[in-house]
Amino acid sequence: MRSPKLISSARQHEASISRLLELQRKAHRTAEETQTAKLLIVLIADYEAKYFKIERVSGVEVLKELMAANGLRQKDLADDLGGESIVSLILKEKRQLNRQQMEKLSHRFHLSPAVFF
Repeated sequence: MRSPKLISSARQHEASISRLLELQRKAHRTAEETQTAKLLIVLIADYEAKYFKIERVSGVEVLKELMAANGLRQKDLADDLGGESIVSLILKEKRQLNRQQMEKLSHRFHLSPAVFF
């Protein structure tokens, strides 16, 4: 298995993302594969910070996009967020995500909790 290297082109960026997704889909990763995935995340983030302009969005906007991308409904997140009524309030931006909810969402979607801040 090749070691990840600094990403310097769009082609390398796409290949790195593909490799990371491949690793994330594996049910059981070796310690080496886990380290490779962590390194790929850093390398991809570094490349994107240099070459991609990313607008700031709210945690709720991120959550809505993740729900749409994964075909989820409010009731699908009820256990993670504390009930359907709380999910509804969060999605209507009448209630903010708390730290515990952000952590649960980050585990569910395999993201950093920071994306929900």
